[in-house]
Amino acid sequence: MTSYLETLFGLGGRTAMVTGGSSGIGQAMATALYRAGANVILVARTASRLEEVAASLQSGPSAPHVETIAADLADRADVARVAKRTDVDILVNSAAINVRPPMDSLTDDVWDQTLAANLTAPFLLGQAFAPAMAERGWGRIINVVSQQAFRAYGNSGAYGAAKAGLVGLTRSQAEAWSGRGVTSNAVAPGVVQTPLTEPTVFNDPAKVAAHAKRAMIGRNGVPDDFAGCAVYLASTASAAVTGQTLFVDGGYSAS
Repeated sequence: MTSYLETLFGLGGRTAMVTGGSSGIGQAMATALYRAGANVILVARTASRLEEVAASLQSGPSAPHVETIAADLADRADVARVAKRTDVDILVNSAAINVRPPMDSLTDDVWDQTLAANLTAPFLLGQAFAPAMAERGWGRIINVVSQQAFRAYGNSGAYGAAKAGLVGLTRSQAEAWSGRGVTSNAVAPGVVQTPLTEPTVFNDPAKVAAHAKRAMIGRNGVPDDFAGCAVYLASTASAAVTGQTLFVDGGYSAS
């Protein structure tokens, strides 16, 4: 007998692609979706790290399936290769480049690479997968954005612009496909300790303490904070939630 919670949150039979799925928030989301029953396709740049994560997830012959695709999503040829999949029901765009030089020294190359990975790749993958989701009458897009989509701090530069664009893309995707069963929502982390933020925040104890003090829960975020929201936004439970940005930031944005 299927339990009530399985009916709401179970993902058995679904296939989720998670970009940036080999570390940080992406890995936590991929793990949660897998544990909720989804087959998972992990996409990231480093093949060896992808295999490590896949091995940690695969728990038995009857467990959901895990695949890996090594790809640099700042490279359109790699994005096109990833987009050849045809069976994706849940797309999680978590891969990101977080290079934030002062605006005075922001180069064209850094701008182009940041927008390519953080905004263009989610657009292209959405274009590849969402129409087929809509034909099937069910799909989910989850875009991981940033506080810097809404406020400037710490040399927002190209990163903040790209993440603000991703919030706008989320609404555009929701407008296009929600009527055919495909929702699109964004998740906005606070200050979360991940490999992406180690060089810019977590190598500075004063910054770590200041950010933790601002959060209403009294601490900075950790990747596991994103497990529940990933399952919720990927499941039947969120069928009427679309075009929204869910702040998973311990009250950081409300303080």
